[in-house]
Amino acid sequence: MTTIDDSKAKRNVAVLVAAQAFLGSQITMIFVIGGLAGQQLSPIACLATLPISLIVFGSMTTAPWLSSLMQKFGRKAGFFAGSIGGLLGAAVSGYALTLESFWLFVAGSYLTGIYMSAQGFYRFAAVDVASEEFRPKAISYVMAGGLLSAIIGPQLVSILSGSSADATVMRFFPVYLAAIGLNVVGMMLFLFLDIPKPPKPAVGDPGGRSRIELLMTPRIGVAVICAMVSYALMNLVMTSTPLAVVACGFAVTDASNVVTAHVLAMFAPSFFTGHLIARFGAERIVGIGLAILGLAGIVALNGVDLGNFFVALILLGIGWNFGFIGATTMLAGSHEPHERGRVQGMNDLIVFGGVTVASLASGGLMNCSGSTPIEGWTAVNLAMVPLLTLAGGALIWLVMQPKSAEV
Repeated sequence: MTTIDDSKAKRNVAVLVAAQAFLGSQITMIFVIGGLAGQQLSPIACLATLPISLIVFGSMTTAPWLSSLMQKFGRKAGFFAGSIGGLLGAAVSGYALTLESFWLFVAGSYLTGIYMSAQGFYRFAAVDVASEEFRPKAISYVMAGGLLSAIIGPQLVSILSGSSADATVMRFFPVYLAAIGLNVVGMMLFLFLDIPKPPKPAVGDPGGRSRIELLMTPRIGVAVICAMVSYALMNLVMTSTPLAVVACGFAVTDASNVVTAHVLAMFAPSFFTGHLIARFGAERIVGIGLAILGLAGIVALNGVDLGNFFVALILLGIGWNFGFIGATTMLAGSHEPHERGRVQGMNDLIVFGGVTVASLASGGLMNCSGSTPIEGWTAVNLAMVPLLTLAGGALIWLVMQPKSAEV
């Protein structure tokens, strides 16, 4: 049996961890303030979280062509394209604040989604030259880079706008200037990435399975469902959290601290999630993640004290970590190298399509499904039930399949 040297993979993981930490912090920054700025700019309260939804929609629609770009020109080209999108998104959004233009702000958010899509491929790039044994650990370590983004992003929001006496939307302008700087500095990291371009198939080589055939493969189909549900539920609740925290009488700084705790919980388990997957299997870890997501909803439904927000969002982060990393590991080992661009682009299109719907629903449920913020927050958390049922049922079905039928 051939032994793969993981030294190159480990160097690439180090670069991707740094990118996740520094470039990734712009997403946590914008998720904290996007809904709040949207609420001030929007002509309709129900559209307050539309800017965040457009980030996710931008990620969804970018994933297929960005994956094809990476398949043809390599990971480095795709990651540079993502950083340029993030830079332009921050610039347009900041300019929109000066004009108090909601729709221009939404357009800038869409461009930010190009970066978010590229960031989603960090986890796949981590395993491009990794051995089968190192794969779950590589994915886990890259996701762990989000720990620094959890600290840098929301705390920059607190420093730059949390204590501002300015009550206008311009108090968020410095945050977008910081996002521009992060993209300029952070994209230089990709110069150190060493992942070869995928080889071009020779004449007569098999072209691989179609997208429909890939999706109909039990292990791939269930992995996509579980990844989509884990991410969609996390986004559904997190998008409304700053609105709920502030509406319940707490400060913007409190909302930033809750989001910080949530994002720390999203990424802190990554130091050992890969080891747990290697020991117990991806399916079990995904199942535990779904159960923790359900527990987060139960805690949120039991009160709107600041402590409830903290505990619910911490559980939400841990559940996302187990569910999403476990599903990613399932997917990474279920296709051939020449199918990489096809399956990964399809996966992120479906995942972020679900997240887009969840993000859009979040604002509507929070602001328009009841007469009080508490009723809106209750509706957000009750909406988790059908998606958890879908993912849990799909996972149980997969586990009951004969091994030969999974691939």
